[in-house]
This record gives sequence, C-alpha cells and structure tokens, in this order.
Amino acid sequence: MGTHEYEFDTRNEEILIYVNGKIVPRNEAKVSVFDSGFLLGDGVWEGIRYHNKQLVHKDEHFRRLFESAAAIGMDIGKTETELEEIIISTLAANNMESDIHIRFIVSRGLKKTPHQHPNVNVSGPTIVVIPEYKIASEDVKKKGIRLGTVSVRRGTSKTQDPKWNTLSKMNCIVACIEADRLGFDEGLMLDMHGNVSTCNSTNFFIVRQGEVWTSTGEYCLNGVTRSSIIRLCKENDIPVFERNFHVEDCHSADEAFVTGTFAGVIPVVEMDGHEISAGKRGALTERLQDIYKKDINSLYPPSD
Repeated sequence: MGTHEYEFDTRNEEILIYVNGKIVPRNEAKVSVFDSGFLLGDGVWEGIRYHNKQLVHKDEHFRRLFESAAAIGMDIGKTETELEEIIISTLAANNMESDIHIRFIVSRGLKKTPHQHPNVNVSGPTIVVIPEYKIASEDVKKKGIRLGTVSVRRGTSKTQDPKWNTLSKMNCIVACIEADRLGFDEGLMLDMHGNVSTCNSTNFFIVRQGEVWTSTGEYCLNGVTRSSIIRLCKENDIPVFERNFHVEDCHSADEAFVTGTFAGVIPVVEMDGHEISAGKRGALTERLQDIYKKDINSLYPPSD
C-alpha cells in the first residue's frame, strides 16, 4: 500500500489535458525535449483537488505556486484568476464535477539549446493541467501504511529550499526508492541536524500522550493539508506542537499519521519494524480524519 493508492477509473484513459493554450487528448499531450521542465526539472507545480465543483484550498495552493516561482526567479506570466480560468476550462472540457485530482505544472519554457541558464530560454512558461478521476483508497485510510527511516536527508534553504514546490524532486525520489528497497511504503526523512522532518511525499505527525507533534516546518514542504490539520487541532482543542523531535520519539509514539492533498490523513501503523498503536489506526488519527472530512465538506458543499 502507499499514500497515493487510488481506485482505478477507466475514464482516465480518455481525459483531455491542457498544454499551453490547447486542450488535447491524453495521448496527444506532449512538451518539447527542449522544455526547461524536461531538460532540468526547472519549474513549479501543485496538486489540487476538485470537490463538488470547487477547487479545494485554491488560495493556499496558488500562494505556494507563486511563492515557489518567485523563489526560483520565474515569472509565470499570468494572474491567479487567469490560471484558475485555465483549470476550470480544462475541467469543463472533461465534464468533471468532483473526485478529481489535478496536477498543475508550470515550467520555465522552451530553450534554444540544452543549457541551464535562463538566458537561453526563447519562450514564456509552459503550462500543463492534468485532471484525473481519483478517489483515495479507503483501505489505506483504514489499515494505514508502513514507514522506514531513510538515509537521504532534507536540504536546507542554502542548498535547495525544501519549502519550494519545484519540479526538481530528485531528493524525494531517491528517498522513495530507498524506502521501497527496504520494504516500506514511504520514507521518513530527517533534517540536517538529525531531527524528524517529513516523508518523501507527505507530511508527518505523531501523537504522544494526547499531543500532536510535527516538525518545525523549516525543512519540509509547507503542506496545505499539514496546515489544515494544525488549524483543525487548535479549533478542536487538541494540543498541537511544531517542534524538533527524534526517530526514537516516533518508535514509542502512541499514534502516527501522514497528510497530503490527495488522501488527506493516513494512519501509520509501523515504523522501522516498530508497531504503532498496536498496528492499527489510532483513535485520535481516526478522529482527525473525520474532522478533516467534515471541514472539507463544510468549506466546499455541493452546489445547487
């Protein structure tokens, strides 16, 4: 099992994808080999849910998108309103209404030759919208996943700032591969000081004596769902702390869970061979799953 397990949907074979002003069938959606994203992983992206005909947490996602683009000196060339119109037009072309996961990608665009300097770019940004019918696996949300601590560390703001949501994901990919080789569903990554930071594709939390702990956030992606869970803990009088802690604190935790845009809240039932919450979903984790689901439905109710 993994954090991105989903129910197979044959409709995804016929989806229409937006590529730089054109909406085309899946098998015709292509970018040039001279595109900055293909050549260098030079760009930014967001994963956004579409629920009840509404983009979930769109303001937070667009804010992170523009902040990441600004951090790498890239001008997206469009406003948030224009980007939202592109996404909505793509969804409309597919007659999509809910249970959609969108991968929204912006690269620095075409280059005249394979070279990293932006001064060889010859076009504006490349924009791609990939919407898919995706419902997260209920089995995973109930049974949970197994984590393993990997040797790959999170970078710092002086290397490649882990708070940027860029296309350059090699650090996380290598961590993912190591976790898979070790027989785990996802890798738990430490920061440069040896403190627990995040997982390779999700944010990480533990529960100890009724308190929810997560990392300081300095060395992890500022996850939108992570922020929601922190907010919801505060709103529901659940003690929550952003702090430094070690792997040993995780091994003896009462519960653990991860968060992400796609699946929301997923239990962790094993870490490095240590059972967590007797190898099953913990009570507080289940409560937070329910609170999060209700929060999404209240913020994005069905439209008339």
